[in-house]
Amino acid sequence: MSSTKENDNFFEKVYAVARKIPYGRVTSYGAIAGYLGTRRSARMVGWAMNACNGREDVPAHRVVNRKGILTGKFHFGGTNLMQQLLESEGVEVYENQVVNFDELFWDPSEEPGDKFAEDQ
Repeated sequence: MSSTKENDNFFEKVYAVARKIPYGRVTSYGAIAGYLGTRRSARMVGWAMNACNGREDVPAHRVVNRKGILTGKFHFGGTNLMQQLLESEGVEVYENQVVNFDELFWDPSEEPGDKFAEDQ
């Protein structure tokens, strides 16, 4: 995927939402896409998470697929780093899937306040 100004802006919006994910909680690519008003862009959110590799200010390890599976783990250097980071926050992972996913799921659209502001 080529980098364009539009993609870069979308990626920064994704990162802003990811930074809001509470410690010890997870969200999904689709939940972030829906919050941003681009419900069908879950795959783009995944690309954004992949592109932020190495940015410590973006907790990409807290973003999983809609079933709680660590589908992005291969973007963490092919190691178990994604799982280790989640487990260090108290999130239990079994066979690459978040245990108690429904309880740990954080939906950005349920946060108090306005929808995502365009100026962020």
